Amino acid sequence: MKMRFPPLWLTLAHDAVMAAAAFIGAVVLRVGWEAFEDRPELMGGGTALFVAIALLSNRLTGLHRGVWRYTALTDLLTIAKAATLTVAGFAMVMFLVQRGDFLPRSSLFYAWGLLILLLIAGRALYRGIKERSASALLSAAREPVVVIGAGDEADLFLASLHRSNAPYRVVALIDERERRKGQAIRGVRVEGGIDDLPALLERLAARDQAPQKLILAQADAKPEAVRRLLELAQSLSLPLVRVPRLTDFRAGDAPVQLQPVALEDLLGRPPLPLDRAPLENLVRGRRVLVTGAGGSIGSELVRQIAALGPEHLTLLDASEYALYAIDLQVSETHPALPRVAVLADVRDAARISRVFADARPDLVFHAAAIKHVPLAEANPLECFATNILGSRIVAEASRAVGARAIVQISTDKAVNPTNVMGASKRVAEMWAQAQDLTENSSTRCVLVRFGNVLGSTGSVIPLFQRQLQRGGPLTVTHAEITRYFMTIAEAVELVLHASAYGTTDAAAPGRIFVLDMGEPVKIIDLARQMIRLHGLRPEVDIAIDITGLRPGEKLYEELFHNAETLDPTPVAGVRLAAPRTVALTDLTRDLDALDGAIARGDTVAAFDILHRLVPEFSPAS
Repeated sequence: MKMRFPPLWLTLAHDAVMAAAAFIGAVVLRVGWEAFEDRPELMGGGTALFVAIALLSNRLTGLHRGVWRYTALTDLLTIAKAATLTVAGFAMVMFLVQRGDFLPRSSLFYAWGLLILLLIAGRALYRGIKERSASALLSAAREPVVVIGAGDEADLFLASLHRSNAPYRVVALIDERERRKGQAIRGVRVEGGIDDLPALLERLAARDQAPQKLILAQADAKPEAVRRLLELAQSLSLPLVRVPRLTDFRAGDAPVQLQPVALEDLLGRPPLPLDRAPLENLVRGRRVLVTGAGGSIGSELVRQIAALGPEHLTLLDASEYALYAIDLQVSETHPALPRVAVLADVRDAARISRVFADARPDLVFHAAAIKHVPLAEANPLECFATNILGSRIVAEASRAVGARAIVQISTDKAVNPTNVMGASKRVAEMWAQAQDLTENSSTRCVLVRFGNVLGSTGSVIPLFQRQLQRGGPLTVTHAEITRYFMTIAEAVELVLHASAYGTTDAAAPGRIFVLDMGEPVKIIDLARQMIRLHGLRPEVDIAIDITGLRPGEKLYEELFHNAETLDPTPVAGVRLAAPRTVALTDLTRDLDALDGAIARGDTVAAFDILHRLVPEFSPAS
């Protein structure tokens, strides 16, 4: 028969017996059995009184609510409080009734120690029997867990549990490598692979060791394996969390901080081995300016650049709050870094010219842009003014102050564009290429193109998160729509590496650095994964609605045009594309005409110019 947690009446009975034993033992240790033989009525009444006060003290301190299964040294404080209250209350009552003459004062100290010892002994014995482990008695109340992975992360996690007072007890390891089955790490056995989990959980439950969590301890786990594990955990009604990265483990006795499985774990890729030295050579000791510094890409650029030791950092953005937020963050993480936060619009040529003259940047990272496709479709002239003319203004200001390089952020939507935003970014690419091929310029124009980043403002991820908080449904525009995704941190690090290479390689001028985005992801699959990450079931707990393609939206994005020749680079995850270029004089004439059309509010003329510059622009119906 399986042992269950003692019911309340059994707990009270146990504590009553232990209190009586503590009182009698204290008297016998102090004066011997003679006290009971000489004055049996007083000693019998004293024992009953001691037991009654002990039960009342246990209730006042909440000792009777403790779960015996998880009794540990941390419960000693509660028991000590109850024992102290019992002895103090007994002494007070006996003084008022008999002035305590019949009992030696020192026996109360014996009773206090014995009561603590006896109360903890029964609870500790119960837990030891349940867990079949003497070491369990010396740990904090811990919940059983199963760890997925039998490598370095699992070893570090187990070691940290031994060092700290973490609330977890690993009852089994799971690893897909067949050769690991039956082996053990720090005394914990590898029980099999992921497919063996359901049977393992049944065996553990039969031993009253049913795990409360599955913990992923495998940094190099492939996204498809994590997705499979998440689905299995959901079917088993168990939460799935992961241990920190190897570099995040804390030394000493600090408990391990488990983290939820993130979308990056389901869609991301193993981190690329990148050398940090080129980034430091690019940034250290130089004056740097970032436009769009408060945006998703811009703010991550600021964070990574600040950590590379620039001489001075200028943060520029048109959004007051976004600029305030990133400036505050830099002030907290790098208080000694000289910096200035500038509220300015890249479309204001005079203002940008003054800012650049004051900042005198060596490096300019141009991330400011209008990126939201439906808003750009509804406000095309504003999009042209920011994405095209604003890019020209920033590039010309960079050249005017003799900046070493301007790095312009582009998008996969610039390839065979079907929307205003993508077409405008393609024209901005053309301007940067034409500038970079100008022989009389010492300022390099480095173009970096990539797809969506996870969690960027205006992207589908925050939208899904808001819809989940409201209880759904999640809205997807088309069942077959796909997008490329990359984490913001990875994208920005690759941007910096591409910049370092692009500013030093003689073969790079006029070419576009394109980040390797991996395989495209169906948005409907992304929606399902986000629902599962919240412990819910797609189409059961949370509905997914197909709403139809939005203006300017296409089913899939492309990273390269058919006419672009691809070449590898020394930077892992970055390739070079050599697209068509336009003569700077011709492009300048067309952009001047576009500037006039925008000033007049002439949308038809602006679109005529756009179609002439980007003949492959085919607006989606």
